[in-house]
Amino acid sequence: MHSVPMVKVTTLMRRRIGIAAIVAALIWALGLSQGVANASVSSAPPATPQIGASATSGTDGTIEVVRQLTQCGDVMYAVGTFTQVRNPNTNAPIARNNAFAFLASRPYTVTAWNPNVNGSVDTAACAPDGNILLGGSFTTVGGVATRNLAKVNPTTGAQVAFGLHPAGRVAHMEVVRDQGNVLHLLVGGYAAPFLRSLDPVTGANQTYLPANLAITGTYQYPDVAPHTTRIYNMSVFPAPYQPGSDTVNPAVLMTGVFTSVGGQHHEQVFRLNLTPGTATVSGWSPSELYAHCVARQPFYAQDAAWSSDGTQIFVVTTGFHVNTEQRPVPQHRVGPCDAAIAYPTTEAEFAGHTWINYTGCDSLYAVATDASTVFIGGHQRWISNGEGCDRQGPGGRAQPGLGELTPTTGVAQTGPSRGRGLGAGDLLRTSAGLWIASDNQANTATCGTASARMGICFLPN
Repeated sequence: MHSVPMVKVTTLMRRRIGIAAIVAALIWALGLSQGVANASVSSAPPATPQIGASATSGTDGTIEVVRQLTQCGDVMYAVGTFTQVRNPNTNAPIARNNAFAFLASRPYTVTAWNPNVNGSVDTAACAPDGNILLGGSFTTVGGVATRNLAKVNPTTGAQVAFGLHPAGRVAHMEVVRDQGNVLHLLVGGYAAPFLRSLDPVTGANQTYLPANLAITGTYQYPDVAPHTTRIYNMSVFPAPYQPGSDTVNPAVLMTGVFTSVGGQHHEQVFRLNLTPGTATVSGWSPSELYAHCVARQPFYAQDAAWSSDGTQIFVVTTGFHVNTEQRPVPQHRVGPCDAAIAYPTTEAEFAGHTWINYTGCDSLYAVATDASTVFIGGHQRWISNGEGCDRQGPGGRAQPGLGELTPTTGVAQTGPSRGRGLGAGDLLRTSAGLWIASDNQANTATCGTASARMGICFLPN
């Protein structure tokens, strides 16, 4: 059955499958008949840290989550909602409240870093001065009062002075270098103005975002669930900031709840171009994402990512089915719900897509890419399942928790899967492999061919 995981929801309207989807389906058939490519990562993971608590069901209140993984240099920072972690190959609990760090290469051991945050941490970023930035919904870090955004020492986790503390939850942040070679900390969340640009060292407000950015609106249609405007996820092209890096970032994708950005019609995802002096809102806007999924999931496009060459944008969705479909839900999938979708980078509003790959009424929450593979994560049971809903239809293939697709066609690749749980909330592709952040719902701990990987799965090259 389809269910709603972690902290995500959805929106849409029925639309017929266009020529692009028909062509893509023919390409899939040809591709599969000629042999399927292999994904770019191994299904045999090394032992890495995991969250320490177990959960036997989704109703006992003990589910813990790793929400995001961020690599700064040779250290990986894991944040979410949890109370203890374990080193690789041990059962000894280590107390850590909602944030911990471990070595990003063998032996992947947990470090002494312990900011001890009293609420959920949704996001972490590498500050250019070597410190670590944390965002979420909290009021103290290390016992010292701070609200929703903190800067901490990268070794001890002790607080470092930082300027701004937003009134609402911080859902995602990224340090970026604009095309004018200036650094910015982009902070997105649940309180107006929903997106800020700060000095990543001092926390002072910058004037980089356009004065008329005006992120507004929610998804309203009959019986829609309560929801609020927000910026929820970001995807930077070409790569997240690393200390010492001088990589310039041309643009960032923003996912969340809004219907207008910069006076333009945008829903689910918009593109912010990091132009010199002042950022600009791109005209890129797939009208397919103006449609509605089931009323309890008005926010359905949970994550977006760039192709490695910047010529495509990949979006993954939850949403079950378009809201005009009645039960029993038709097996033939239509619309943008519960799917991975590829779009061109056209700087304008446009209809259609390059390809779409349906799960068959199961949710996707995260996407990451490299030159040969689009990785999609959620709590799906199948991929390439456009002729099934809550069952495997003709052409569908079992691929729980993680799927691999070919960037140009959407054809499924042969690759590892993982335990489903509530769903993979974050995928991070590094030069070493693919990192997956998830949860411990129903004691989910499978990663590729291995077990005992609760909350964190690493699939090396």
